[in-house]
Amino acid sequence: MDSRADRRRDWRDTVSDAADLALLGILTVLAAAPVLTAGAAVGTASAAVHDWLTTGSWPPARRTLSRFGRALLPGVPAVLIGLAAAGLLVADLAALATGRVPGGTVALVLTIVVVTALLGYAAAIVVEVGRTGGTGWRSAVIRAARGCLDHPANCAALAGTSTVAVLVGALVTPVAVPILAGYALAALHAVARRRPVARVELS
Repeated sequence: MDSRADRRRDWRDTVSDAADLALLGILTVLAAAPVLTAGAAVGTASAAVHDWLTTGSWPPARRTLSRFGRALLPGVPAVLIGLAAAGLLVADLAALATGRVPGGTVALVLTIVVVTALLGYAAAIVVEVGRTGGTGWRSAVIRAARGCLDHPANCAALAGTSTVAVLVGALVTPVAVPILAGYALAALHAVARRRPVARVELS
């Protein structure tokens, strides 16, 4: 049961939530700054958002730091794979857009569709990691893949949310990007709660 829906909320709650999510985004970006810690940072932030939406309150700082510490090593492979995939996709898009490789507009559009779908899949993985306390990337990959294959509309909803977040991030001033990160993460979890990606047992 979502305890956040069990009580009346006013404008002060909205302002408090906005401030909390902004702080979450800033802390996540700072924790991810060394790059190799990005997996742990995103997983821990995702777990915090999951707790917040489930219980109505943020996890204690001690639990969050413990989660971050446990997630450091498991998150490194996720970061490396993510960076490699992103680099290949960006290079492919750049080559198609500048005409350096054949395919033209059709190939460019198809590549954009693939990139969007992969964004949705990546978002599903992040949500699944959050549901299991910020770790378990390997099992999250499997659960997210199964969920997206069984329910394509779920993945499409996450893909749309991720795409909007990326576009907004490209348009706003760089100093606002960390703030946007917290809101984007909350939006992904909100979409996933309306459209469950996979049924999992919390660990």
